[in-house]
Amino acid sequence: MRTNQPLTTIRNLGILAHVDAGKTTLTERVLYATGTTHKRGEVHDGTTVTDFDSQERDRGITIFAAAVSCTWDGHQINLIDTPGHVDFSDEVERSLRVLDGAIAVFDAVAGVEPQSESVWRQADRHGVPRFAFVNKMDRVGADLDAAVESIRERLHPAPMVVQLPIGQENEFAGVVDLVQMRALLWSDDGGFEEGPVPDALLDEARRRRRVLEEAVAERHSAALEEFCAQQEMSASTLASALRELTHSGEGLVVLCGSAYRNRGIEPLLAAVIAYLPSPVDVPPVHGVWADEEQERPADLDAPLSALAFKVVVAPTGRLTFLRVYSGTVHKGAEVFDAGTRKSERISRILRVQADRHTEVERAVAGDIVAVVGPKNARAGASLCARSAPVLFEPPVVADPVVSVAIETRSAADTDRLATALLRTTDEDPSLVVRTDSETGQTLLSGLGELHLEVAVEKIRRAYGVEISVGRPRVAYRETVLSGVAGLEYKHVKQDGGSGQFARIVLDVEPAEEEEFVFQSAVVGGAVPREFVRAVEAGCRDALADGPLGGHPVTGVRVTLTDGATHVKDSSELAFRTAGRLGLREALRASKMALLEPVSEVAVTVPEDAMGTVLGDLAMRRGQVSASASRSGTVTITATVPLAELFGYSDRLRSRTHGRGSFTAKPAGFALAPK
Repeated sequence: MRTNQPLTTIRNLGILAHVDAGKTTLTERVLYATGTTHKRGEVHDGTTVTDFDSQERDRGITIFAAAVSCTWDGHQINLIDTPGHVDFSDEVERSLRVLDGAIAVFDAVAGVEPQSESVWRQADRHGVPRFAFVNKMDRVGADLDAAVESIRERLHPAPMVVQLPIGQENEFAGVVDLVQMRALLWSDDGGFEEGPVPDALLDEARRRRRVLEEAVAERHSAALEEFCAQQEMSASTLASALRELTHSGEGLVVLCGSAYRNRGIEPLLAAVIAYLPSPVDVPPVHGVWADEEQERPADLDAPLSALAFKVVVAPTGRLTFLRVYSGTVHKGAEVFDAGTRKSERISRILRVQADRHTEVERAVAGDIVAVVGPKNARAGASLCARSAPVLFEPPVVADPVVSVAIETRSAADTDRLATALLRTTDEDPSLVVRTDSETGQTLLSGLGELHLEVAVEKIRRAYGVEISVGRPRVAYRETVLSGVAGLEYKHVKQDGGSGQFARIVLDVEPAEEEEFVFQSAVVGGAVPREFVRAVEAGCRDALADGPLGGHPVTGVRVTLTDGATHVKDSSELAFRTAGRLGLREALRASKMALLEPVSEVAVTVPEDAMGTVLGDLAMRRGQVSASASRSGTVTITATVPLAELFGYSDRLRSRTHGRGSFTAKPAGFALAPK
């Protein structure tokens, strides 16, 4: 546990990569190398620390961002292992919001993969400094130079390679540190030794060191002065310049290794300390209060400010994960939620080790901890001192793109399902639950089909609710293409006592500008005003189910042209009934058409996939309205029937090798094909 540790010795970082690039294995090796764990966990064995959820172990992928802490060389490292699958990009987004730095992991064979681009863009938006670790150097086909070139071409940074691999593929045994000009060699048991650069690699190491110095001198003025004066750089100047270029984002330090074989972990930890920023190295966070901008520097003596970036509802209680930006929070303290303007009590503070926790007495600026006590604070909540309130911008929540209909198999589970859905959406704000007002279905919406599959399985496992999952029903409409004129309807009912009598004459025609228009052209008082209102109410009743399939009717204009009353038997009820039954008869006599809901879709894909995506949109009856190119990608705007969007998320990813994304929003209704 940290006690009075300087903020300069803290590193808050995340590990970012495409799925299967080795993030979780790298995290395991970091924990092992730092002595935090005494046995190396393996993804394929389901024994990793951070992939502790049963679904993560079953599927062999990271689903939920997991936080761990360790120490190395007198520094505390708070590390978040983030998911690599695109369906869980919202977990990455919330993590990046509170991190000071990141390690981008790349496969030495595949180079930059599709999701690598997505998480890279997310890190760019948050301005998170990072360096690269080219993993799996022991694989057949591993090529550091090719991986670096793909980073340069696809992500457009300025790669600065600081290591030269010793051995290739299965013979990969270590690296040459080009900054210190030393060799690091690992044995099969994971130990390593430092020594001089092998003679066979000395010329190549000198050449690469020269390339590194030139790249740094080109972007760093102080390093350039030394380089011009001495024709070389000292190790300290080079390391200092690399640190500053990493912080500014002008350069990308590149390391390499094999996490699975435990090679390259120690220099990676050294790079975390040497190149990534501490809480005091990043700009103060900004928020607002009372329409005034507020600033919170990383200072233990400043007023408390923290951002809740994750909520976990566990059987043992509700955990709220916090990044403390300034000040100190003590166990038992009362904090102010600036969003809800309510007080919350911190009953426990926990140092997190994935699914294990160690209780501490306080958390200070620079800490990432979990707290127990807040009952209403959601992800994105700003917790602060009541005397110095500040409201931070919450993490951006992605709009859901796919939905499923869910229902319980037993009526007795209805309440349990409602509770499970509430807790599930509390943990994951990118999941949205709503009830379709027309179909009555409960719809669960998320970022992809795997995202929803995981959420549904979690409800089944964690809450013991048996649910059925199906496709949402599409809410169709019916409309009038050509109507009828002068349709007469007489409602007469006589069964003892007061009878019912109403006679109306209706004209029905399309109304393009509005859903329903009713007007009266009755002259001479043939139908009194109060009965006219009753006819309109009856017509609205008839619009609830059309003649084609019982769908609501829209886009119709009804004109009451004539009618008749009876002295005793006419009433508002009689005329309302006549309006309802009369319009139904008129609609059956009209030429009707089915309308289907359509969505406006914006599809963003690489330029080389544009033809494939356009062809797929055409197959889905999409109508393209615009396209725009930018930085090697194309954004296609089209109107697509909602029924054709089911399964589109996975189809788009497969056709673009995971590099495509889309957003959709309702765009009204259009004529359905016959």
